[in-house]
Amino acid sequence: MTLKLALFPCNGSRLVFEPLYKLEDNVNKQHHCSTDCSDKQDLLTLDAALETLVEGISPLTKHDSVSLPASANRILAQEITAQVSVPPCDNSAVDGYAINTRHSTVDTWINVSQRIPAGSAPEALTPGTAARIFTGASIPEGANAVLMQEDCETQESAIRFRQVATEGLNIRRQGQDLATGQSILRPGQVMHPHAIGLAASAGIAKVAVHARPVIAIFSTGDELVEPGQSISGGQIFNSNRYLLLALLNNLGCEVLDLGVIADSRPATEQALKQAATHADMIISTGGASVGEEDHVKAAVSALGSLNLWRIALKPGKPFMFGDIDHTPFLGLPGNPGAVLVTFCLLARPAILKRMGCAQILPPSQQRALAFTPGKNGKRREFKRVQCLPDGRLLAHPNQSSGMLSSACWSDGLAVIPEFSELNEGDAVEFYSFDSLMNLPYSGIRS
Repeated sequence: MTLKLALFPCNGSRLVFEPLYKLEDNVNKQHHCSTDCSDKQDLLTLDAALETLVEGISPLTKHDSVSLPASANRILAQEITAQVSVPPCDNSAVDGYAINTRHSTVDTWINVSQRIPAGSAPEALTPGTAARIFTGASIPEGANAVLMQEDCETQESAIRFRQVATEGLNIRRQGQDLATGQSILRPGQVMHPHAIGLAASAGIAKVAVHARPVIAIFSTGDELVEPGQSISGGQIFNSNRYLLLALLNNLGCEVLDLGVIADSRPATEQALKQAATHADMIISTGGASVGEEDHVKAAVSALGSLNLWRIALKPGKPFMFGDIDHTPFLGLPGNPGAVLVTFCLLARPAILKRMGCAQILPPSQQRALAFTPGKNGKRREFKRVQCLPDGRLLAHPNQSSGMLSSACWSDGLAVIPEFSELNEGDAVEFYSFDSLMNLPYSGIRS
């Protein structure tokens, strides 16, 4: 079984100007008002929108049982416990000589009674002797310390050491890393390489992971042209499709491309019906305005329900959340810069929760500004910024929601709070693109 998402860019890079409404006035209704409505109606805050979005989406229960190599970047569905202690017995942390500190003294020659390579079963240490031992080899019974070979002088089959050895020196104790039966990985964690290595060290060969997302995508918009084709007046290249394909690929999604649909209400509804039938989540870009050629909002309202619309976010105000036949629907803006921001801040957490991931929100850092934002309005702004060598954040001079070049110049997004007045040197939250575009790396918080 697989998690399937349907995604369909609609308006490419077209700039959309839209009126603003209260959320309760939007659902299952069509509005026709001038753009000055934004001065009269409140927008939903980003925090409230994210809470509504996350609460409205449930994790899928479909699991796959896969080998460790096949589990890479998959999300764990069941707890993993250690099958053995790691290490399974006391072993040497260095190449050197195993001794008993009670029977050996500094500057006294002692005989080497045995040689212990890794993987062999040692004999008990003869009192008053040393055992040649190698990294990872089992500590012989009767030994309580290992001297590094660099700290020993050798002469035929005897050694002497020049410093006092303490009990436990250079010994890795049994179960130091893991104890038998210990919980080592929890549901919701991403199987990154270090998690795979840990599972292997504990004797695990197969793990249960959540089903991999399959993305059914289609585009709508008569103005859209695929890259590589010729373009004429009024047409634009379909950049949103490829932006979303790459973003979803970073989250481990597979893609099923359903093609391009025309700018019409029937065609849009038919595409949405097909997506809802074959997918577990639907993502669109554009079509959220009230223009005559913007059909997505009306189609979603007709086929299902629209629970959230218009957010106090810049860029990314026209964001939608609803469902069609119990299939979650996310509607992103049409401008590619806004698509990038809303995907990272809203769609990514929703997808991660649907995939069963425990950590759905990206980590942020506190960094000082290398510019003066001045007064900000009622929308929380996410500026594309570059990290300077001293750690300060420099904003790109053009923050247009239709631009992707500014994102390529940047290292991430700086948060400019609503109704704030900030100056150069003030500290703000910063989200790196690495944390916004990829699967989470940190572990489960206790």
